[in-house]
Amino acid sequence: MTEKQERILKSALELFAKEGYHATSTSKVSKHAGVSEGLIFRHFKNKEGLLMAILKEGENKLNELFADIVMESDPQEVIRKAIELPFIVPESEYEFWRLQYKLKWEIEMDYSHKTEPLTMALALAFVKLNYESPQQEAEFLTLSLDAIGAALIKRSMANADKMKSFLLKKYGL
Repeated sequence: MTEKQERILKSALELFAKEGYHATSTSKVSKHAGVSEGLIFRHFKNKEGLLMAILKEGENKLNELFADIVMESDPQEVIRKAIELPFIVPESEYEFWRLQYKLKWEIEMDYSHKTEPLTMALALAFVKLNYESPQQEAEFLTLSLDAIGAALIKRSMANADKMKSFLLKKYGL
């Protein structure tokens, strides 16, 4: 990816996250990025193409974050790594993740397929640990971690370390 393409994506990310996807024009993105609007169309076709490039990057980042968990064979480590996941996201990436959460509502994106690998790895871990309802436990933990991630990104969680400790203790880790 060229430097200009990266600037375009970074500007679109910032503006979509702050002002919303529908409220942000390609003209505004081009001005913010310091490039011509035609360059956006050349590289991304249209505003939706620009959004899809950002979402693809998000899916790649999510897969990277899940890879270590999915490849883990020790069921307790799967659960521990999953619990730690929202707490290890660097603050420098919060704007990116803020946009992902915002888009869930603004364009009614369905994210369930993106978290499937995590839920499946957790369900298998709970099966190995003889939980009574492994699939429901996995879905519960996945949804809880999603909510925790949102709270961390919004900076609305008073004491993240206590929450992380609570979850680790709850699952005997």
